[in-house]
Amino acid sequence: MTKRFLAAAAFVLLSSTVSATDIGATFETACPFGDCAAGISLSYLGEFVIPTGHMENGVEFGGISGLDFDSATGHYLAISDDRSERGPARFYELNVDVDASGLKGVSVVKQVTLKDKNGAPFAARTVDPESIRLGKDGIYWGSEGDGKALLAPFVRVASPDGSFVREFKLPEGFAPTADKSTGIRDNLAFEDLAVAPSGDVFVGVEAALYQDGPNPSLTSGSLSRIVRYDGATGEPKAEYVYPVSPIPQAATKADGGNDNGMSEMLALDDHRLLAVERSYAQGFGNSIKIMMMDLTDATDVSAIASLAKNDQRVVPARKSQVLDLRAIGLVPDNIEAMSLGKAKDGTDVLILGSDNNFSTSQKTQFYAFKILRRPQQ
Repeated sequence: MTKRFLAAAAFVLLSSTVSATDIGATFETACPFGDCAAGISLSYLGEFVIPTGHMENGVEFGGISGLDFDSATGHYLAISDDRSERGPARFYELNVDVDASGLKGVSVVKQVTLKDKNGAPFAARTVDPESIRLGKDGIYWGSEGDGKALLAPFVRVASPDGSFVREFKLPEGFAPTADKSTGIRDNLAFEDLAVAPSGDVFVGVEAALYQDGPNPSLTSGSLSRIVRYDGATGEPKAEYVYPVSPIPQAATKADGGNDNGMSEMLALDDHRLLAVERSYAQGFGNSIKIMMMDLTDATDVSAIASLAKNDQRVVPARKSQVLDLRAIGLVPDNIEAMSLGKAKDGTDVLILGSDNNFSTSQKTQFYAFKILRRPQQ
């Protein structure tokens, strides 16, 4: 217990809580899609940063790509996208010290190793953890796969100690192919995981499958698929199209690259979700926009093999921007994690977290917002 307290204290000393906007600033989207029942209002509670290089139990902390709140403990589960290279594939239990007065700190309570089907830790580069949610029968987590190595993405259920419980069925058309004719693009696959109150599970790809069209560009978007699963059976129920926006910012560095993609989803109810659109432009940095989507009336495209070669009418998920982090004065890093939760005083909060890519030029960054209003059924 003393060691944990000292580690937590060091965490606070190594970290900063400098924010670029005032605590208590309020941001409201009254009627997304023209639907005032879907209105959402957020109040900023601050930022907390963990510098790259922080060690926990002899393993470098970082790569936070998914986050979810555990109401039983009041803590958060956070998954690292370390591909078992710096340490075993793992998730953390985090204590987020936040209340209505602001975000004060984040500390590690424990670290849990994820196990493969054979009960052993994953070998290096055999997994790419990107998302985590608490489900009705365990911890749901997703691996992005590896397009270059032809490793398929997956969603699995783990027990609290990280052991394998079961795996969801991968729909046709998602497995990577050597000729890149169909399937996931490398590093643009299963990034997003959400669990609805009904128990249904939503899994999204960051950008279009090869057969569905191109990546986002500065002038055009990309058609990402969202798979809706029966959470109890792990069987796919439907697929929807989420239209990722064009890249919002050109690189300012000569010959620099840029991108945009959906890096996380969060279920508000059984048909409304929040999505993170995360873009990066060299010389400029990250742009982070929080979108609300509504799957009501969206076309089930599970029987459509290729969206690019389809002549059927397809209705995508409706979406509306809720928050642009740069527009409100923040300087976001690589935000890939998002969770609803409860603050220490019972306040409803939205927590965002960033993947630092274990880079000294990046940081593990947390933002907190008080939820003043959320969509009504």
